[in-house]
Amino acid sequence: MQKALSDPAGEWQRGSPRLKTAEHLHNLGLTLGLLVAACLPLALRSAGIWPGFPAWLTFALPAMALAAGIIEAIVIPFRVRNLRYALRSDDLATASGVIYHRTEVIPYGRIQYVDVKAGPLLRALGLCTLQVHTASPDAHPQVRGLPRERGDELRDELARRGEERLAGL
Repeated sequence: MQKALSDPAGEWQRGSPRLKTAEHLHNLGLTLGLLVAACLPLALRSAGIWPGFPAWLTFALPAMALAAGIIEAIVIPFRVRNLRYALRSDDLATASGVIYHRTEVIPYGRIQYVDVKAGPLLRALGLCTLQVHTASPDAHPQVRGLPRERGDELRDELARRGEERLAGL
């Protein structure tokens, strides 16, 4: 069984390398927001509004926010590289994870509906995320970083295969 998941009948496919850019831009915005929030106690303490706030913490909070942003920037390429999917004869397989690997296999007959979503950043880069919905609350695999055209094609293909499998029930 493990060999079947590591080497599916169809080859593993990956999303666009532009997803790395989107992830880095998202990380940059989040890190800058955290830095502003972490520097607020320093500004309030310096203005005399919050004099009791510990001095060491006013410097530790921005340092922790910056460290978190740097660590995330290091992890992003590995996380994006590990995002992949495979359309197999009877199911869709998705894999993700850097430290904790996750592989989901969804039979086409279990697919209820498929969404293609894209926020402003992904739309600007011409990317989307394909979200597969099933009846199970724990099984909602995503295929992230697809070019928009490929996401629409994959959505239609999964819907078609799902209808074919349901017709046989």
